[in-house]
Amino acid sequence: MHAEIAGAGFAGLTAAIALRRRGWTVRVHEKDAALRAFGAGIFIWENGLRVLQAIGAAEDVVRGAHQAPVYETRRDGVCVAFQRVNGDNRYRLLTMTRQHLYAPILASALREGVEIVTSSEAVGARPEGVLQLLDGRSLQADLVIAADGVRSVVRDSLGLFGTRRKYQDGLIRVLVPRSGLVGGEWDHVIDFWAFTPRTLRILYTPCEDGMLYFAMMAPRDDATASALPVDPAIWADCFPALAPALAAIGPGGRYDVYETTHLERWSVGRVAIVGDAAHAMPPTLAQGAGCAMMNALSLAEAVSNDRDVAASLQRWEAQERHLTDHTQARAAELARTRALGSGTQWDDAGMRTALHVPTATLPEDYARLRFT
Repeated sequence: MHAEIAGAGFAGLTAAIALRRRGWTVRVHEKDAALRAFGAGIFIWENGLRVLQAIGAAEDVVRGAHQAPVYETRRDGVCVAFQRVNGDNRYRLLTMTRQHLYAPILASALREGVEIVTSSEAVGARPEGVLQLLDGRSLQADLVIAADGVRSVVRDSLGLFGTRRKYQDGLIRVLVPRSGLVGGEWDHVIDFWAFTPRTLRILYTPCEDGMLYFAMMAPRDDATASALPVDPAIWADCFPALAPALAAIGPGGRYDVYETTHLERWSVGRVAIVGDAAHAMPPTLAQGAGCAMMNALSLAEAVSNDRDVAASLQRWEAQERHLTDHTQARAAELARTRALGSGTQWDDAGMRTALHVPTATLPEDYARLRFT
């Protein structure tokens, strides 16, 4: 059995590794010339760590990633929520740069013998299992996977009906040196919110190698706070404790509006849609990558248990979609209401995905994963 995959991101490579481990041949097409992770930092909860263990990447991801002892929320300078994570409790959360996560996944794919072709752009697919490339080639496969992101051209070529919604806020994501913000409370993940004199948010996130990930939320209609390059003075006025790190933000960057993509179905014939192409969501639950990797792993498991690929894809969606829809809807609600400004809600609605044991993962394997 052979698969052609569009997109060498987290979802595409996870699916590729899982299929190779189940005896498939796999070719991944990446439109860019270099294999790298886009963006700045990322959160990986326990559900994502279980998937990483199942594809042979967890140990290298854990090594060096930041394991915060506390996740807290501060609103207008006052701590309104304080939750212990990692250590002797039920919440496992690692924070890191996106490249720190990507490199071990890519290394696992190469070890497994996944063929990865760069500067190879997919422009469409046909339901009978054909991936179409920009250079005019049409590649036949038993399975085609569209993992080419929120603006997926492969998905759109199939005429899949979906809805896209944008919200009132967006994010600027940057990496900066820790600038003396080390030890004690500065090893926490801290969700800083300001509602006076303006509504802004900085999710302060320590990463590996002395770096900080700032997810800087600003309303779309705040022209100065959402503008690039970042004006550190605007943000330091609301978050003075972060002024040294804010001053280190350089030029460039990108402002992305919160949005969701919701498809009526995740497959057509032998073509499956995974990751942001299928279910992009606001980052308010930090589960975009987690859901993408979970669904990519379970997809490989589903099609490897039944040679009727089209039927397997329908069963795969029926099995996995409920949790993904819940996660997307909850993330959207948090984006719409800004409820995280009162503290992360450590209840079933908020943490269901983080505590989920993904399909095709083995608890005994995860139990052997060592955290330091």
